[in-house]
Amino acid sequence: MALRLVLMAVAVMVMSLPGAVRADAAVYSSRAGVAIGGYDAVAFFEHGAAEPGRRSHAVMWKGVVWRFASARNQALFEANPRAFAPAFGGYCAYAVSQGQLHDGNPQIWAIVDGDLYLLNNRRVHHLWRADTVQLIADGRAHWPAVLRK
Repeated sequence: MALRLVLMAVAVMVMSLPGAVRADAAVYSSRAGVAIGGYDAVAFFEHGAAEPGRRSHAVMWKGVVWRFASARNQALFEANPRAFAPAFGGYCAYAVSQGQLHDGNPQIWAIVDGDLYLLNNRRVHHLWRADTVQLIADGRAHWPAVLRK
């Protein structure tokens, strides 16, 4: 009986926490359950390129499958996925800065201060380069609330 009361009290406390405190991490954009269109998140950092991942090197993290070009890249991701996962859940960083959600394109990307940002098309990539610092700040102001729109 005492254990039941303790568990109920803990459940009530957790449910009464603000959403931002309870939330673990942002939702990641995926196509057919695969993050970044199947591209290797580590390769952007390690090789400076968008490299397709392989089905044989895959891991499930945050509800989506992440693929990697090599076992080494998979191991690096598994050791610290937050270091490699794209900012703003892999959605287009420019769109998030405008309070919208659009898919990020793994062929159009940037790494800024150690964070990977995916963009949607060449036009927004040009806009992104012109005002990166402000657009990141604007994106942070909208994230993760933009997911609920």
